[in-house]
Amino acid sequence: MADNEITIYEPIDKEKVKAQIYDIRGFRVMLDKDIAIYFGVTTGNLNKAMKRNIKRFPENFCFQLTDEEISRFQFGISMQTAGVKGGRTYNPYVYTEQGVAMLTSALHTDRAIEASIQIMEAFVEMSHYIRQNRQLLPYDELKALELKHYQLSDKVQNIERNMLTRADLSDLMKLFDTGIKSEEILILNGEPFKADEAFQRIYKKAKKSIIIVDDYLGVKTLRHLTHAKSGINITIISDNKGYSPLRLTEYTDFQTEYPGMQIKFIKAQNKVHDRFIILDYGTKSMKVYLCGSSSKDSGNKITAIIEINETDVYKECVKNLLSHPILTLR
Repeated sequence: MADNEITIYEPIDKEKVKAQIYDIRGFRVMLDKDIAIYFGVTTGNLNKAMKRNIKRFPENFCFQLTDEEISRFQFGISMQTAGVKGGRTYNPYVYTEQGVAMLTSALHTDRAIEASIQIMEAFVEMSHYIRQNRQLLPYDELKALELKHYQLSDKVQNIERNMLTRADLSDLMKLFDTGIKSEEILILNGEPFKADEAFQRIYKKAKKSIIIVDDYLGVKTLRHLTHAKSGINITIISDNKGYSPLRLTEYTDFQTEYPGMQIKFIKAQNKVHDRFIILDYGTKSMKVYLCGSSSKDSGNKITAIIEINETDVYKECVKNLLSHPILTLR
């Protein structure tokens, strides 16, 4: 093609693009395979470009789906199994509107630039539509729906009765008004947050170490930890249970993306029922958090995290758990 020759690409069907935008973890996102088609590249090359420029793609630009998310949203994605050809060998990535824009700087093609502009226009049009139609829902109905969410959960009722003040509940209502779904809310010490942000906020407080005690692990467990300061010692004590435990391949992929992060895995040996986060174990600033759910499931249901003020009683327990054998991922 001559340097001065102009290539005109077919316009993208924005209605089709809107149908390919999903609401996951509080973000509106598109699957890597759908973006790749519009950009005129393979899905593998699209994600390779992202990984080559990984610092430009924080979690609010791009993240990898868990097995549960793939199943819940029924994307119809075929995963390749051992000895069988066809399908994907890794869970798909999804990109937010900002992630789509950043991909153009990573791919450097005219088609990608043109496609990204039209895709972002679809994101914007969809956001406008949702905001306009949310206003059609009567205020009383919106409040009634919010109240129903609390009535469906005994745990949240107990939190409201024993912990939250009227001001706390007012803040919680504001979260609904900003478009956050009820199941994305996590109560941290009586204050409502988006679930992922609550875990990230805790990990950012660590000065020397983070210990997670949780029998149920996933890729999301690891991704939350990327918000901790660099150089933090990280230990996960777990029996890695569940129908979809953390796999060695997933951890290997994670290490490829975050080569500076090393995590030590230790067996829980069925010694712990609850889930805990311990920051800076053995120091004067040690903090202990009791978690109502596993971090890999944050955003699936309303839950709570409570900071425990009396930490001395936990020191010996943690010491014993740290003496357990190494957990080997499979």
